[in-house]
Amino acid sequence: MLDLGRLRALHAVARHGSVGAAALALGYTPSAVSQQIAKLERETRTTLLERRGRGIALTDAAHLLAATADQVLRLVEHAEVTLEQQRGAAVGELRIGAFATAARGLVPAVLVALARDHPALDVRLVELDPPPAIELVARGELDLAVTHDWDNAPLAVPDGLSRARLGEDFADVLLPVGHPLADRESVVPEDLAGERWICQPEGTICHDWLVNTFRMAGMEPDLAFRISEYETQIALLERGVGVALLPRLGRGPLPDGVRAVAFTPTPTRRVFAMWRTQAGRRPAVVATLAALRGCWDERLTA
Repeated sequence: MLDLGRLRALHAVARHGSVGAAALALGYTPSAVSQQIAKLERETRTTLLERRGRGIALTDAAHLLAATADQVLRLVEHAEVTLEQQRGAAVGELRIGAFATAARGLVPAVLVALARDHPALDVRLVELDPPPAIELVARGELDLAVTHDWDNAPLAVPDGLSRARLGEDFADVLLPVGHPLADRESVVPEDLAGERWICQPEGTICHDWLVNTFRMAGMEPDLAFRISEYETQIALLERGVGVALLPRLGRGPLPDGVRAVAFTPTPTRRVFAMWRTQAGRRPAVVATLAALRGCWDERLTA
């Protein structure tokens, strides 16, 4: 009988195109994935991976087996959901993906609540931006994702997925304390013409929102500093470098050298939980959704 873990490894390599990417998606090391594939080759007496240049490629047999693995894994998930639903308890492993500020500002409280109320639930967390997190949920490699989008940069919901809105998160313009606008109650896009922006890298939702907002006002923002981590953005601001727009979720207290000023119109991002519709019956998913909603509401009243 073929080993399910080894089939899952091959399936991930086929999906992601490399052993390294498969390892990242599965939460394993590349060595562990390679070992699983090697064992599957011995088990099936078939060559599954071939060296091509600096990378690898799946053989024809591997593609056939990976397609079968996809069907098997879907059936296994259906069986797991049905059994867990019959037990009526949130048990087993549940894999969550969350964008950075949610992983910092929301999910820790959720993990504590789940550990307290559902001790048999083994929750695993990976920090991911919304697009790849949604993709992994659709593929069955994550059970649930905490995602966000902006009004002018919406995210599509793939077929087979469901989502629930947790709430709204607001953003402010952050300025060095010595900036001429730092003592203003609010600013509009025209006030910030010619500023050198600290922003998220190209291809991220926050980057797209900033560009779209200024283009709608007939301006092109000067994106001088492209920084992924908000802590690094704040460190630049504290030194008097640039201006930035940061959401409040997970932001924490600002240093004395940085001021938050309201932006008009108020930048608003919508925060969602997303899961495979078929898995929505799992008590583990139901419990996690309840914890997310509860912790979101508690965060607002804290």
